[in-house]
Amino acid sequence: MDSNKEAGNSSHFDPALKSSSRRSITSSHSRGSDTVSVREVPLSHSGSKPVRYGSKGADSEGFSMSRKEINDEDARLVYINDPQRTNERFEFSGNSIRTGKYSVITFLPRNLFEQFHRVAYIYFLVIAVLNQLPQLAVFGRGVSILPLAFVLLVTAVKDLFEDWRRHRSDKVENSRLASVLVGEQFEQMKWKDIRVGEIVKIHANETIPCDIVLLSTSDPTGVAYVQTINLDGESNLKTRYAKQETLSKLPETERISGLIKCEKPNRNIYGFQANMEVDQKRLSLGSSNIVLRGCELKNTKWALGVAVYCGGETKAMLNNSGAPSKRSRLETRMNSEIIMLSVFLVALCTVISVCAAVWLKRHNDELDMLPYYRRLNFNDRDKEGEFTNYEYYGWGLEIAFTFLMSVIVFQVMIPISLYISMELVRVGQAYFMIGDNRMYDEASNSRFQCRALNINEDLGQIKYVFSDKTGTLTENKMEFQCASIGGVDYSKTNEIQENELVEYSVEVDGEVLRPKMKVKVNPELLQLSRSRLENDKGKRIHDFFLALAACNTIVPLHVDTSDPKVKLIDYQGESPDEQALAYAAATYGYTLIERTSGHIMIDIQGERHKFNVLGLHEFDSDRKRMSVILGYPDNSVKLLVKGADTSMLSVINKSSNMDRIHATESHLHSYSSLGLRTLVIGMRELNTSEFEQWHQSFEAASSALLGRAAKLRKVASNIENNLCILGASAIEDKLQKGVPESIESLRTAGIQVWVLTGDKQETAISIGYSSKLLTGDMTQIIINSKNKESCRRKLQDALVMSQKLMAASGVANVTETSFAPKIPTALIIDGTSLVHVLDNELEEQLFELASKCSVVLCCRVAPLQKAGIVALVKKRTSDLTLAIGDGANDVSMIQMADVGVGISGQEGRQAVMASDFAMGQFRFLVPLLLVHGHWNYQRLGYMILYNFYRNAVFVLVLFWYVLFTAFSLTTAINEWSSMLFSIVYTALPTIVVGILDKDLSKRTLLNCPQLYRAGQRQEAYNKKLFWITVVDTLWQSIVIFYGAFFAYWGSTIDVASIGDLWTLAVVIVVNIHLAMDVIRWNWIAHVSIWGSIAATFISIMIIDAIPTLPGYWAIFHALGTGSFWLCLLGIIITALLPRFMVKYIYQYYFPDDIQISREAEKVEASRVVVGGDIEMHPIPVGPPRS
Repeated sequence: MDSNKEAGNSSHFDPALKSSSRRSITSSHSRGSDTVSVREVPLSHSGSKPVRYGSKGADSEGFSMSRKEINDEDARLVYINDPQRTNERFEFSGNSIRTGKYSVITFLPRNLFEQFHRVAYIYFLVIAVLNQLPQLAVFGRGVSILPLAFVLLVTAVKDLFEDWRRHRSDKVENSRLASVLVGEQFEQMKWKDIRVGEIVKIHANETIPCDIVLLSTSDPTGVAYVQTINLDGESNLKTRYAKQETLSKLPETERISGLIKCEKPNRNIYGFQANMEVDQKRLSLGSSNIVLRGCELKNTKWALGVAVYCGGETKAMLNNSGAPSKRSRLETRMNSEIIMLSVFLVALCTVISVCAAVWLKRHNDELDMLPYYRRLNFNDRDKEGEFTNYEYYGWGLEIAFTFLMSVIVFQVMIPISLYISMELVRVGQAYFMIGDNRMYDEASNSRFQCRALNINEDLGQIKYVFSDKTGTLTENKMEFQCASIGGVDYSKTNEIQENELVEYSVEVDGEVLRPKMKVKVNPELLQLSRSRLENDKGKRIHDFFLALAACNTIVPLHVDTSDPKVKLIDYQGESPDEQALAYAAATYGYTLIERTSGHIMIDIQGERHKFNVLGLHEFDSDRKRMSVILGYPDNSVKLLVKGADTSMLSVINKSSNMDRIHATESHLHSYSSLGLRTLVIGMRELNTSEFEQWHQSFEAASSALLGRAAKLRKVASNIENNLCILGASAIEDKLQKGVPESIESLRTAGIQVWVLTGDKQETAISIGYSSKLLTGDMTQIIINSKNKESCRRKLQDALVMSQKLMAASGVANVTETSFAPKIPTALIIDGTSLVHVLDNELEEQLFELASKCSVVLCCRVAPLQKAGIVALVKKRTSDLTLAIGDGANDVSMIQMADVGVGISGQEGRQAVMASDFAMGQFRFLVPLLLVHGHWNYQRLGYMILYNFYRNAVFVLVLFWYVLFTAFSLTTAINEWSSMLFSIVYTALPTIVVGILDKDLSKRTLLNCPQLYRAGQRQEAYNKKLFWITVVDTLWQSIVIFYGAFFAYWGSTIDVASIGDLWTLAVVIVVNIHLAMDVIRWNWIAHVSIWGSIAATFISIMIIDAIPTLPGYWAIFHALGTGSFWLCLLGIIITALLPRFMVKYIYQYYFPDDIQISREAEKVEASRVVVGGDIEMHPIPVGPPRS
């Protein structure tokens, strides 16, 4: 390892090695690309084929897709530097993007079409149309349209404003400039004018304007470093490569030409399949050769590329679908009540029409001269001299018209204002959730995000939480802890303070390079690594740390410091694990200081060594390992491999050193038991024939046009065998702050927490204990099965054992909605077992077993299996589910759950982009659910019932009046008051209370998580409350109508005056009814409630002061009499007294948990609340009460 060999020495396979060096890395795929190059299924499960959640179906489909050749029909032909010919046959999309939904022409029809997806809107449109017919005109034609028009207008204005913001953003984006080759020189051109086939030049730190295939870069080996933070949120640098055959082709020296045949635009950002014909050579292209729109060029002076996808056809824009649309459970249940109200409305109209039919039959002989109904028109005679009739259509049609007119008069029974009120309330609730400092993450300077406004109230009814582990429960900031090398455990470290950590630095060209991160070291191992012993022990330590420094895709960046002579080495990589291992190697004296596509430079204990990178097989989910082939300075060639223990131990040469292997396995088990993430490191030396055989196979696989990914994977698997085990590394991924306390609070709240992780079983169990998910008194049921029959037997045995445990604890008849039994049990199952369980008859047994367990922990699960587990619970229970994760592998699970929460963490923003809500830490889930979820559910549940009650009172008053007007559908209440009732008279208080009212304080809700169960029991909105509301509504409407009716019986009061009395009585009663239920009074609530009553008086006065309207000056005559005020007061007291008495008896003699806690707050008994001495309702064993 003489440093003098560095400059001239290279492997004896040169020059073939240099070609191999470049082509091997050029053809390597980025993380995830091996799944498939053209497949879109992982990004959208909406295909015709049902999604299989076992781990095998998806992969097999991917392989079959990759084997398909790109024919002319399924391909895009791009002629390099010839946009005219490229777009001659097919006019490809320009590079202008448009995220706005509407244009000036399409806004009105499209927005109305979208709004009328709500069936209630169609109902009110039909009502408005019916009212335009002369035979059915009950209200003024204009008045009947106003409520629906107002709601449509408000929603349209909101949509217009949002779309205007999108159009403004699009204009800025399309007007950005890029360098495009025009003729023989580059010119500045707006992004929107770039076309497919044109050559674009990108400079350092510039954003890629479209999807381009790299042709050449400033790096002589063709490498370019890009940052994809705008695409997937990952800030680490990724490497992309230009083909060797196009590196030397520069526009300044020669004309670039060629043909690219690539797949049609698709959403798979991790895959790309194409081939390129240049100089009569056919080259294969993969995901490492394309740079996507939105990426930024870093650490590369310039890069040339040809545009293959532009504008809306770029992968970034095809993935720009936003959060999935979901509908809240409360709104879904509300529809059943709306149907019942509709049936009730039809019943009222039927009663009126039947009574009208009877009345017409009974008075048939008197209709000609009957007052208020006179049928004869004495101003008109027919040809025979007889008086004609007014528009009388006969007995049958009159009944039909009466029914339709009844529907128009009683239309308010279905509250159109409820929909817009719910939207406004949800916006207000989202505002306060976003502004809650309890959910502000200082580390990332990020606030809570509410990406889906229509499911706020679902947060108050969650029963199942499915959580990822890495990055969700843990920080995903890896720290190297210890290692096992050559069968020796170096896990014991002295307690060293941070300022005493060993710091290693190297000197390069007069500059001091120092790793950015410090790592705790084992003193013994540090001494051994620096001593550079020539014995077997020293060589194994040398090879181990060399493998950590070399077997990765890390890019070392040199960052300036305040001292111009000192620079920090910032290791950028696609995986936090790789970064942690590279920093560990540097701390022990093996510092990676330079990487190109052809070689790496490593400083080993102060001596610089250059290693040729002859081949690189990146990590993939099938092999679960990665490998690099290095050409050493002494002309030897070695294969370095690292990977998961399950995949590595199967390729270790077990013919010798079995003691070392067994010792390493023992150390791996102990590390996993501590919750550490482990990797196994292996190596073997390749002879000339082995390398040449690999080289030929690799070249053939990387240039294959069919099944390239599968062939490359096979080549890697063939070379990665008979390895000599070097050791194992252990990395700690620390729990996030507050995770144990949060899980304990969620479980106390009656929420079952399931952890779904890709880690191995021992690591998952250890994290389970440290996070308080698992406890020492739990009985663990572990299912690890390799086949279906074994899995079936273990499930049956586990069910028998769980039954015995429940029998021992005295709990029987546990249903799927039950809470945990008294003797807690934990189910631990791995991904291999789930392959045999999901999508077959064993699902039912698994769910039955899981429902009897307090905790479910799934380890070694694939992304689709996570979604399958959520789907399993959703199919078999009506309880609401919530999934929370931080990475791309959690997207399927987040979208499958009723509520999806994304953590903006270390693994990018894919989870955030697919989520309904986003936040910075797992612990924020507690205030989100226990505080805001509880408030949102209580408020909206009450608001829906109140809106039903409020409108029904008004309709029933109209109904009682019709019974005394010969069923003629005349109304005493002014048509303008009918229209303003739901908009001006009573709308604002509902919205204010729905946003601001709080039944309990934050402190109480957080200190008593049991209070959250009120939402799970549906205490704020259920059938019982609905029918109680119906009875109360019926009583109040009778009192309001008949109170005034009998008070003025025999008087000469006119219809308009008593109609104004009924209007005022209804408005005052419903507003005082609301005031009786307000818990937290503030000035806004006072203004809205009492202001609405005042606004009603003013509005009626204005309406009655208009001479052209009926009832001119009626209110002023009525207000001047004492009987009016006495009657109004009597109606209010009589209507609300029963409710007040029932409310008093219920709260003081049959209080629930919320009322007990509220009383404790009133008397400021904070010690009782904090101490948890409040006696809560016992945990139910049967189904939740309705």
